[in-house]
Amino acid sequence: MSQSLKTLTPISLFCSLSLLLSFIVIANASIQDLLQSQGLPAGLFPDNVKSYKLDPEDRLEVHLESPCMAKFDGRVYFDRVVRANLSYGGLVGLEGLSQEELFLWLPVKGIIVNDPSSGLILFDIGVAHKQLSLSLFEYPPICKPQEVLSEKVGRKNKRFQVQK
Repeated sequence: MSQSLKTLTPISLFCSLSLLLSFIVIANASIQDLLQSQGLPAGLFPDNVKSYKLDPEDRLEVHLESPCMAKFDGRVYFDRVVRANLSYGGLVGLEGLSQEELFLWLPVKGIIVNDPSSGLILFDIGVAHKQLSLSLFEYPPICKPQEVLSEKVGRKNKRFQVQK
């Protein structure tokens, strides 16, 4: 065996193990840890996150136990799967998150923290941008699936009867 091959084998092994360990650390990190490492508050996603995936292009996919309703400054609706492009200080191209504004449910298209020292976070709801206090997002909100059924689907199937 040549000297260069003997040297290459331990280096290759070390690099492979290092790469494997970094994947294990990422796989075991909570969604809150991931968000904070990207300059975002820990409480953007609800307490019922089952798992998440982050692909090499920084496309984040968060899987919840069920669709649910939570509250920040107003009500928000999370689909079972929420997707976004993750970058430092932002989630853009969001899919699966809606916010109630004046009795209308509007899709949240992006969440951005431009300057953490300002204490503000920006929600892009398409027709407007809404600034909220970062303190609302310190902890994951409690998400209630039973409210989803009554608010998104309808309270009860009431049928009108014709009076004669």
